[in-house]
Amino acid sequence: MRFMVIVKANKDSEEGIQDQKAMAEMGKFNEELAKAGVLLAAEGLRATSKGARVRFDGTKRTVIDGPFAETKELVAGFWVWQCRNLAEAVDWLKRAPFDGATEVEIRQMFETDDFGEAFTPERRERKERIRIGGPASR
Repeated sequence: MRFMVIVKANKDSEEGIQDQKAMAEMGKFNEELAKAGVLLAAEGLRATSKGARVRFDGTKRTVIDGPFAETKELVAGFWVWQCRNLAEAVDWLKRAPFDGATEVEIRQMFETDDFGEAFTPERRERKERIRIGGPASR
């Protein structure tokens, strides 16, 4: 099972403050995840002042430039982990070197088999063809 582990933003991450000691500890944790075969991807995101949102309303598209005010609703980074189940993902996350008021969310990702018979061989082939890292992107 794949899980997206979503690290919520805070005031420091939105201000671009990077604690070198914390980054070193997180690097060690990421190495543990990789050695265990859990880590599939890990990325941090720049502050929302460097981003934008697009709001869809029928055919109208409205672009809203960052920064965005509500940090508790923002994402600062993410991992993609391969774990046997949610309990294993939670166990790994408990080992992460976070302190203070950090909030992290774990969400299971859909797999092809979750869609059953509705996901026809043609749809499976198309997904593989357009998937990043799939045959079409090589």
